[in-house]
Amino acid sequence: MPTNQLLIRIFPGIKWLHGYTAQDAVADLIAGVTVGLTVLPQGLAYATLAGLEPQYGLYSAFVGGIVYALLGSCRQVTIGPTALLALMTSRHTGFGLNSGPDYAILLCLISGLVEFAMAVLKLGALVDLISLPVTVGFTSATAVIIGTSQLKGLLGLRGGSGSDFLNTMKSVFGNLHNVRRGDLTLGLVSISVLLLLRKLKDIKLATRIRSVRLQQLLSGSIWVIATGRNALVVLVSSGLAYSTCDRTDSCPYILTGKVKSGLPSLALPKFDTVILGRNDTKVSQNYEQMLSELGPSMFILPIIAVLGNVAISKAFGGAGLSPTRELLALSMSNICGSFCSSMPVTGSFSRSAVNHVSGVRTPIGGFYTSALVLLALGLLAPYFQYIPKAALSAVIISAVIFMIEFEVIRPLWRCSRRELLPGAITFVMSLGVGVEIGLLLGVGADVAFLVYRAARPVLSVSKLHTINGISYILVRPKHSSLYFPAIEWVRTGISKALSTHGTAPVVLDCAHVHDFDFTAARGMGSLHKELAKMNVPLFLMSAHKDISVLLKESTSINFPTIECPDDLECILEQTPDYELHLQVTAPLVESKILQHNAHISDAEPTESSKLNGKTN
Repeated sequence: MPTNQLLIRIFPGIKWLHGYTAQDAVADLIAGVTVGLTVLPQGLAYATLAGLEPQYGLYSAFVGGIVYALLGSCRQVTIGPTALLALMTSRHTGFGLNSGPDYAILLCLISGLVEFAMAVLKLGALVDLISLPVTVGFTSATAVIIGTSQLKGLLGLRGGSGSDFLNTMKSVFGNLHNVRRGDLTLGLVSISVLLLLRKLKDIKLATRIRSVRLQQLLSGSIWVIATGRNALVVLVSSGLAYSTCDRTDSCPYILTGKVKSGLPSLALPKFDTVILGRNDTKVSQNYEQMLSELGPSMFILPIIAVLGNVAISKAFGGAGLSPTRELLALSMSNICGSFCSSMPVTGSFSRSAVNHVSGVRTPIGGFYTSALVLLALGLLAPYFQYIPKAALSAVIISAVIFMIEFEVIRPLWRCSRRELLPGAITFVMSLGVGVEIGLLLGVGADVAFLVYRAARPVLSVSKLHTINGISYILVRPKHSSLYFPAIEWVRTGISKALSTHGTAPVVLDCAHVHDFDFTAARGMGSLHKELAKMNVPLFLMSAHKDISVLLKESTSINFPTIECPDDLECILEQTPDYELHLQVTAPLVESKILQHNAHISDAEPTESSKLNGKTN
């Protein structure tokens, strides 16, 4: 394999350099800077949400852009901190001392390793087990939890914001008398401004101006303001806090505090840490205790990250993208990021949308975003301490309220009410117990329903006549597979049909059945023997050749097969035992259905006549 092709196979991002023009570079620069202006305030806010110092949000914002530009396949996707992963990380960062960053960085490394293993084993399809209602319930619940966790910052209440919905609400309502008016006013004004600026880009003011140049200037200005609204609000509120708090002893706002400037140190994540125990004593923890504390998050968090990243890639890049390639890019972003003090990262839908509308042409735009973040760490970090926490809380709340998807409930109620149950379980349990448990229970409810459908397939049972009047019982499974949990259900259904409709040959319609497993095949053999003792023949109609071979090999029984119900006449006439059986049992064939319809018609409709819409 030529060296160029080998490099492109290892680093797909290199192919974007082929034919890379100055116009591409300018477009990527504009998009990268625009995304950078979005990720700066979000990174600071999400680090606070994760229970970390603000600079860790910026540490998490630059590595993913560089790695994904080399390994990713969708030009719009931006990798970095997100509200959802920050919330899940916050469950393990409240032990005091320096244990918070240690746990977050270790979780980032483990997430990358799990995602890498999923990429190697090609397990990206596992995310398909999470249905849309479960995803909606999960994201809606996390949006509520994230929003409520920011109420303390919005109201100016002291204390950290945890990830427990019930305790957070209890703490907020118990401290309403301590609300700071300055923070509350700034927070509400910031939310209002952010929501108004979000809608600003939908207003077509430029169409009222005749000059084309002025139209372009006005449209561009509106777009820049609407897209960079987070940075604008943070900048204005920081200026207000700087002018107010620098001149007065008592600041009306709770500020972010000092943000460490400079680049993070390149180091291996720590596998031991020290937490704050009882009576403020220091307690050492080794790697076993740290892994025990992380628990299910080591697997659930990577799966959530993969789910979000693959969904974003498909939304912007189409269905032709390779999930394995996206898994590899995401895993390396987390693994490399953990050496730069990053918390877990994944694709951000909001920033990817900004990247898309900004006209990005290649993933190289991520380099410019990373460069802007590094520049901010080196030059702007001392000024970040004047950012009011109420403004950061407003940024988070304004972003997550649109994650609550009320619009899905109505079509689900109209089309499939059953699917509302897993979504409702996920939503309620995520709020009450935790997002990890809620997601597991929601997926479990979905899987349980799938298993139930496989174990209890729908059977259509009816008693019909051939053209010459031979009665038979037609059993038609409506599922394409019959596996071991379902065979007893089928046998019970046939027994009930015989007791209800009387003794008659049984025809199992296999036109839509494409697969048996070994246990189900042996069960069919047992059913054949039981019916044979009762002198009741069992026929397979329209059975695929593979099914016939499987039944023959597993049971050593030649199941009689037919192509249509009228073939019964030829087979039964050529089999003396069946003829005698039918002659003896003919008076007993009268069923409840025949008695019910006796006054309507003298003859039962045949299978062929029912298919043709006629009666004899």
